[in-house]
Amino acid sequence: MLQYNLPRNLPSADELLDSDETPVDNELQELIPGLLKAILLILWAERMDWFFGIDMGIYHHPDEPPIVPDAFLSLGVERFYDEELRPSYVVWDENVMPLFVLEVVSPTYRKEYSTKLETYQALGVLYYVIYSSRRRRKPHLEVHKLVNGKYELQSGNPVWMPEIGLGIGCERGNYSGVTREWLYWYDADGKRYLTPEEQVKESAQRAQQLEQRAQESAQRAQQLAQRLRELGIDPDSVN
Repeated sequence: MLQYNLPRNLPSADELLDSDETPVDNELQELIPGLLKAILLILWAERMDWFFGIDMGIYHHPDEPPIVPDAFLSLGVERFYDEELRPSYVVWDENVMPLFVLEVVSPTYRKEYSTKLETYQALGVLYYVIYSSRRRRKPHLEVHKLVNGKYELQSGNPVWMPEIGLGIGCERGNYSGVTREWLYWYDADGKRYLTPEEQVKESAQRAQQLEQRAQESAQRAQQLAQRLRELGIDPDSVN
């Protein structure tokens, strides 16, 4: 539980703005977090103790404006309040700081590697993830982990995050009809979790394979019955 020295009678989420009303600079700032959330909605479909916010305000102090990352993940919170869902994420209501924050660097640099890093570090966000496909000499994906109050850049792709039970990494794939590099979730062995579209295709392929096997089995049974008849044996008399 978070401990804050804050004034009493604080505003609730319903009384606060749900974003900073600043439009995103790049469509990828919507699609990349959207893919991560879509995978989680299937992967953690039975869990009700997590929340993944996209372009949503995080209120961490009543006298300061919210921070609005491209995406964030919290564990140990209610997945849904009610049918109206969350208008914003208010730390003093949730009593849980997000474990994971994602910033997708747009053509308009917004201090993801400096000011925002310092802000998330001061707030105690465990993992701060920055993605920029435009980088040429440095990795597109940076995963910073909070160690003794300071962020340390993690190596590898994907990067395993044991406190969350997921890995995060990037590789080429197809989503929404676009083939390019995307961010994905991975298991502890580095195996990528499938996207919803891939899961549908995989299920269809399995169903097709089962149907084909059933047809082949029925065909073999018919051939066997025909041979028995040619030998003068009633197929129904054979166990």
